[in-house]
Amino acid sequence: MTKEEKSWILYDVANSAFILIMVTAVMPIFFKEIAAQGLTGAQSTSLWGYAISSAALITALAAPFLGALADYKGNKLRFFTAFLLTGVAATVALTAVDTGEWLLCFFIFLAAKISWSGTNIFYDSFITDVTTPERTDRISSSGYAWGYIGSTVPFIAVIIILMSAEGGKPLPYHYRIGFIITAVWWLLLSIPMLKNVRQKHYIPESESPLKESIGRLISGIKNAGEYKNAYLFLLGYFFYIDGVDTIISMAGAYGIDSGLSTVTLISAILAIQILAFPFAILYGKLAERFSAKKMIMAGIGIYTVITFIAFFLPGIQSQEGKTAVFWFLSFLVATSMGGIQALSRSFYSRLIPAERSAEFFGLYNIFGKFAAILGPFMMGLATQLTGNSRYGILCVMFLFFAGGTILYRVKAES
Repeated sequence: MTKEEKSWILYDVANSAFILIMVTAVMPIFFKEIAAQGLTGAQSTSLWGYAISSAALITALAAPFLGALADYKGNKLRFFTAFLLTGVAATVALTAVDTGEWLLCFFIFLAAKISWSGTNIFYDSFITDVTTPERTDRISSSGYAWGYIGSTVPFIAVIIILMSAEGGKPLPYHYRIGFIITAVWWLLLSIPMLKNVRQKHYIPESESPLKESIGRLISGIKNAGEYKNAYLFLLGYFFYIDGVDTIISMAGAYGIDSGLSTVTLISAILAIQILAFPFAILYGKLAERFSAKKMIMAGIGIYTVITFIAFFLPGIQSQEGKTAVFWFLSFLVATSMGGIQALSRSFYSRLIPAERSAEFFGLYNIFGKFAAILGPFMMGLATQLTGNSRYGILCVMFLFFAGGTILYRVKAES
């Protein structure tokens, strides 16, 4: 691997800690048990769903404009750095949240999540600058793989701190230490990316970059037929990645509502991160043999099975049986979580023009983020209306079915 490829992959290790700790595992528990203390389980779950969907909405609205502007020479790294520093600062600011301050927590988390998502617009688009089209499946899969295994380091550190609490009941300051660890990890491991990765494909500088960027976006929509496969892929991606993101962001809250212990949830999430490493690498290798599209379809099939089984989880009477089923679901998630995301990124990168990668990855993010609004919102709303989160998880199955049907019609990458 080249120095640029390694530095790009290392940022996946840096930002994966945020998604693991601040979205999937620790922050949902902090929000439900500390920040939203006094609210019912259904109320806190729905609020958490609204927080995730709100961040996705704001990012989605800004993504295409930011992406188009970033395609000008030197802008990718500038924008990436600005969002990175803002996200790190917001993560540290979460240490100011105390018991019952769910509204303050809501808005600070919103800033952190938007910033994290913003960095990914430019990070994803850098794949066309750091490697060749022939190597994108392998490099993208390696990024996710090392991101999963690497993020377990700060995650384990945070878990040790939380489990050191007297009586196994973490207090606000235990979580605050975890937020600081996450922010420091995110910043330090981003340094190689900032130092070694540069924008090689770009659009020449302009006197009116904003006006021209908007013009390019409008022109791109009008001439969508020129990149028909890219837009058709985005439509399918909209649905199936929504299902993936919903499971990632809502699993902790759903597990708590289903009666699982915090220890079980955290242990399973840690196991998923470790198991996802070899499976993400495997997906990259299998894509070289069978094609990225076929492997994405396989991942969609596995996620459909996951949502079907998860619907019955709360109804299992035995705690041992419920825990065993949750562990089985966790294993299934681990087999496909990294592969489906990594191959979606690399598959799409081969359907778009390299010099307009940030613009097109802005669209990639707007479809992904708007999708991330729908799933958590559907689950949050269904939970609020019925008082039972199992009906929310059932809605996710439709997203995988729709996404897989559309993806099937996308022609093989060129």
